[in-house]
Amino acid sequence: MSTVPTVTHTFLVNGRRVQVDSESDVRLLWVLRDRLGITGPKYGCGINVCKACTSHLNGRAFNPCAVRVGDLGPDDEVTTIEGLPDAPDAGGAEDPDLHPMQEAWIAQDVAQCGYCQPGQIMAAVAKVRAARREGRDITDADIDEIRNICRCGTYFRIREAIKDGARRM
Repeated sequence: MSTVPTVTHTFLVNGRRVQVDSESDVRLLWVLRDRLGITGPKYGCGINVCKACTSHLNGRAFNPCAVRVGDLGPDDEVTTIEGLPDAPDAGGAEDPDLHPMQEAWIAQDVAQCGYCQPGQIMAAVAKVRAARREGRDITDADIDEIRNICRCGTYFRIREAIKDGARRM
């Protein structure tokens, strides 16, 4: 039996305020997947290496496997792949249930096994947004900085989809 006290944690997920009773040291990935039923962020390594769980925290890429739920405040907003179509930059999508980057992923036929794809897409959107905040387009050097692992080796198609998605956003 755990001696760590359970606390009610409040934060935003995909535009919705949630409250979760949990020990503060539980990793956010487990709270998202096991307590809130949000399974888009995938468990890969659990040590912030493979990036399969990449999501956004306050608009920036992060890995919920490396963040304790107790580190979130009530105004922190987590966006997972499930919430990406509702993002402000999703307006250019032809399908209202998809973000333009997701449409680019489909158009470029990226997925093979598909396990890493939610994290790849979330990292790509964050990278495009970062370039735009700097007033420029995404470059090959920016894409080189994305460290999400694809065990199927679809990196060429991922790169093409990121460029396509950036044009669509």
